Amino acid sequence: MRRKLLALLASLTLVAAPLQVLAAKAEAQGAKKTATKSVAAKKQVAKKQVAKKTQKKKVVAKASTPARKPVRHVALNDDPAHLAIQSSAAVVIDQNSGKVLVEKQPDAVVPIASITKLMTAMVVIDAGLDLGEVIAISADDIDDLKGTRSRLPVGTTMTRETAMLLALMSSENRAANALGRHYPGGIHAFVQAMNRKARSLGMFDSRFEEPTGLSSNNVSTAHDLARMVTAAARYPQIRMYSTTAEAKLELNGRIQTFGNTNALVRSDNWHIGLSKTGYISEAGRCLVMQAWVADKPVIIVLLDSQGKMTRVGDANRIKRWMESAALAVGIKPV
Repeated sequence: MRRKLLALLASLTLVAAPLQVLAAKAEAQGAKKTATKSVAAKKQVAKKQVAKKTQKKKVVAKASTPARKPVRHVALNDDPAHLAIQSSAAVVIDQNSGKVLVEKQPDAVVPIASITKLMTAMVVIDAGLDLGEVIAISADDIDDLKGTRSRLPVGTTMTRETAMLLALMSSENRAANALGRHYPGGIHAFVQAMNRKARSLGMFDSRFEEPTGLSSNNVSTAHDLARMVTAAARYPQIRMYSTTAEAKLELNGRIQTFGNTNALVRSDNWHIGLSKTGYISEAGRCLVMQAWVADKPVIIVLLDSQGKMTRVGDANRIKRWMESAALAVGIKPV
């Protein structure tokens, strides 16, 4: 019996031994898997932490980097010499400082055509003549020099004020000549007054022969005309009449519409205080203005432009150049 018990115990021991080995192996494998999972989990946590730090750095870097300002491209070079001025003679002057901003052959003595009419208007106003007085167009006012047409037939009557409006706004030659003819002493005395006025303004390279500008002997320089425009801009009537875009007038019993010869006075892009155009073949196309450009009052003189739109193109190029220069230094143009 004892032998049987001993044998049974021995067999149980043999069975338990493999079980213990298997249990130990299983325990070791479990520990290994747990360790592996633990290492993987730690790696995953570390990876997430690195990712968070990197993202945080990116956010901080983005927040600390100032926003990039848009690049402003200046359309024209700051040097006015690079302006493609097509007029043969030109000058642009800052009225506040008196500084010459642009000039091209400013001292060339050239015919000035109907720019003359600014001087005509100043002489009439200086004389203190009654602007409400009625004057008449006569045969003496017909253009025998160039044969230009007029909408004012001989016998047309109007006030001196209306004649000045038509001379400055629509460049009516008969109206301008009538203003000179109705001056005390007539045309001869009027022309003398024109030349005296020119000398008083320092226009020593200028000469006037008649009040319309049809004569090529009416000559001046861009610099001299800048002085004349500056002086004319001090007369409220000249400012108003020369910049009137359109007027409906009753002449010879019917309503007629007259327009300004300078298209820029009708442009919303321009603020013009005084304007006058001119043209004869010897003078080319001319334009003078007092205007506000880039928040500056300026005098613009353009002489002997070839082509109908060249003087307007030059004026717009000057305006863009001044506005670009103003934007470059942070000045807001009007």
